[in-house]
Amino acid sequence: MNANKAPETVDHRRRRIVGATAMTFAATELGLNAPAATWTVEAKASAMQPRQKSFGSLSQVNAGKLSVGYAELGPAEGAPVILLHGWPYDIHTYTDVARLLAAKGYRVIVLYLRGYGTTRFLSDETMRNGQQSALAADAIALMDALGIEKATIAGCDWGARTANVVAALWPERCKAIVSVSGYLIGNQQVGVVPLPPEVELQWWYQYYFATDRGRAGYEKYTRDFAKLIWKLASPQWNFDDDTFQRSAAALDNPDHVSIVIHNYRWRLGLAHGEPEYDVLENRLAEAPVITVPTITLEGDANGAPHPDSSSYAKKFSGRYTHRIIIGGIGHNLPQEAPQAFAQAVIDVSEY
Repeated sequence: MNANKAPETVDHRRRRIVGATAMTFAATELGLNAPAATWTVEAKASAMQPRQKSFGSLSQVNAGKLSVGYAELGPAEGAPVILLHGWPYDIHTYTDVARLLAAKGYRVIVLYLRGYGTTRFLSDETMRNGQQSALAADAIALMDALGIEKATIAGCDWGARTANVVAALWPERCKAIVSVSGYLIGNQQVGVVPLPPEVELQWWYQYYFATDRGRAGYEKYTRDFAKLIWKLASPQWNFDDDTFQRSAAALDNPDHVSIVIHNYRWRLGLAHGEPEYDVLENRLAEAPVITVPTITLEGDANGAPHPDSSSYAKKFSGRYTHRIIIGGIGHNLPQEAPQAFAQAVIDVSEY
């Protein structure tokens, strides 16, 4: 597409934003290797609270090092979509998104990451490793176990980073991605570089987790800690206690604390990963460009640390659009604005 697109085509694209009450174009959507396009979408107030309470019965499958718990919706022959949650959230981030996509004929897989919900390690001897490449390898192992050759992968927070890593390392397995807060691939060398004080302040919990006191505190007050993060990261999201407790139950996983602590310590170079992932991490340390079609999203009220979209637009060389979701939308964007997120998955899958 180009900037000279006929007006009626632009109007058609506007009408396809499910759940938008208002939308303006900061730029038209552009094609391969073009500068990033930016849309602004206002989410309906009714989309701010989840309408569906749970997924019902879940499935379990051995995949790689894990027995993975997951929900599956939609027809088995539908185009596969894999949805990845973050910390300290769980699969209920996607209750509404998954149903919207399933209704459109997609085969939707929503999995518990390692250390969450019903996902368990198959061996007590396996390192409780939270590094980025390990989580991405888990996603590939699940695809293999479910017979999925290629999928659209979408996520937020840890899930967005995992989608980025899968697209960068295994582009042949990734049809397209949707990533909240954009390009999140990191490396330990960058992680040890000091940032300005006001930026470091946003990562207060990362430094807390670097201490023995922090680990003990998170283990003792896991749910209190998670609720605080929810409030700070999404200051305008008026979630109720039932909504929080439904997701907080996933944090009772026996490996949860170990995975979270290792994840944040690894980022700062304070913990080692597993040698089997060294080759993958070396590739990621080069900040590889993502070549698959991508839509990045950002809420207008994201209270969590996140990069400005201008800093990562050039990291996507395939068909690419950035969308700003307005209306008080915070860090847990799929749960706060499910219609806008689902539409991004639909649109990027059609690129």
